[in-house]
Amino acid sequence: MARETSNTPPPMNQTGTLQRDLEAGRFVLTAEIVPPLSAAREDLIARARPLEGLVSAINVTDAAGARAAMSSFAAAAMLRSAGYEPVAQVTCRDRNRIALAGDFLGAAAHGVGNFLILHGDSAAKGDVPDAREVHDLDSRGVMAMARSMSVDGKLPWGREIVSPPYLFIGAADTPFDPPAGWTPDGLAAKAQAGAQFVQTQFCFDPAVARRYFSRLHEEGITERVRIIAGTGPLASARSARWINDNLFGVSVPDDMIARLEGAKDPREEGIRICAEQMGALREIGAISGLHLMAPLQSAEAIAEAITRARLPDAG
Repeated sequence: MARETSNTPPPMNQTGTLQRDLEAGRFVLTAEIVPPLSAAREDLIARARPLEGLVSAINVTDAAGARAAMSSFAAAAMLRSAGYEPVAQVTCRDRNRIALAGDFLGAAAHGVGNFLILHGDSAAKGDVPDAREVHDLDSRGVMAMARSMSVDGKLPWGREIVSPPYLFIGAADTPFDPPAGWTPDGLAAKAQAGAQFVQTQFCFDPAVARRYFSRLHEEGITERVRIIAGTGPLASARSARWINDNLFGVSVPDDMIARLEGAKDPREEGIRICAEQMGALREIGAISGLHLMAPLQSAEAIAEAITRARLPDAG
């Protein structure tokens, strides 16, 4: 949300809008955009503009799908200078710990404090399948490094940071229907490594979401990290099938695909379904917000779904 219109970034030790909203108990909305394959600032800002005033923060992806795009760190800095609250997504795929440390410091100097740490899509899935992957650290290793930089004021290998950055560290998760006896060990390990908030993959079945997030609450995870559940508008039955085939752990129910397939205007039906999903997910007390993504669509579809849902206490 473009709440802070000054072009002067906040001090590096100051919490941002997203963290303040979460800590105040507000139900947040965040949304994801893909930076353009462009060197023009306006091309990026145009992608964020439909979300102005509707969300607490805007995620910028980091070469999503292993396809080159404008740097997520640079994109986040530009969004911040334009008055938006960004979340820079960071993958382990493309940088070693030296480069990551430099990027965290550079982004923080521009007033960027929110980071979602991800493993990253395999290069084999992108348009340069022979690109060499780095994976110097796994996602938990990057979280631990970010925490050391922010909390301890030094790099993990001991060097003191002159002016430490303030980093609000996020992790990813994929909801599923938890079997009896299951415990969220992976998510607990991410919290231990330094994660403070979690944004999840799509969860298109509110009943599954309720069981999954309730289990997280029972296991004490929601007391350690704030959970922001993923959803979003689907463009067509074809895009729903693409998600089923390409996004690990994500399942679009058959009845949802049938609704999209039978609709005269699939895009409009996808927005309608998303608004319904947002209302159903909002009733789950264990989550702190919703994260909206729109694969194969623009931010306008997300903005329309948010407006249609009319969640009274979200923003």
